[in-house]
Amino acid sequence: MRKIVAVVGNSLANENSVNYKLAFEIGKLLIDNGYRLQCGGLNGVMLAACKGAHASKKYREGDVIGILPGFDSTVHNPYVDIPIATGLDLYRNVIVANANAVIAVGGGSGTLSEIANAWAMHKLIVGLTPSEGWGSKLAGAPLDSRIRYNGGNDGVAEDKIYAAATPEEALSIINDKIDYYIKSYSGITPHN
Repeated sequence: MRKIVAVVGNSLANENSVNYKLAFEIGKLLIDNGYRLQCGGLNGVMLAACKGAHASKKYREGDVIGILPGFDSTVHNPYVDIPIATGLDLYRNVIVANANAVIAVGGGSGTLSEIANAWAMHKLIVGLTPSEGWGSKLAGAPLDSRIRYNGGNDGVAEDKIYAAATPEEALSIINDKIDYYIKSYSGITPHN
């Protein structure tokens, strides 16, 4: 089964912005590398990533999943293949983050919530450093002090948000690390 990588970021990014251009390249590279793309299904970075996915020569119908905030499955960008209408509004961000890995391209508070949810669910997270927003601000550091991976698997899985300077570097990190970030989130538990 093909793995799913979520692309999260600014919903207001326009076609001339750095974030839009980075997201387009990420979307294309994900499909080029055999992944499926998941996002919030709307505009900005989401639209750019979906459009990039469709630009891949390896694209096939069903590669692009949109986790929509509303109940109407017809309200999404034109490049979403599989629209999933949740009716959860911003709470759908936890579903977006529940992919095999997450790539953050800039972003505001919605993106921050997706990064935080991905972190809590033990996901591999990559932040693009040239982007504007939370993706770059958090890149290269842990989100908090919890130990999700203690250098396990011969030190390959690290407790940090990986930093990538280019879309190609982000995909290299995903390709190298995705199989090590396999813990399943089991819910909130009390600590002794």
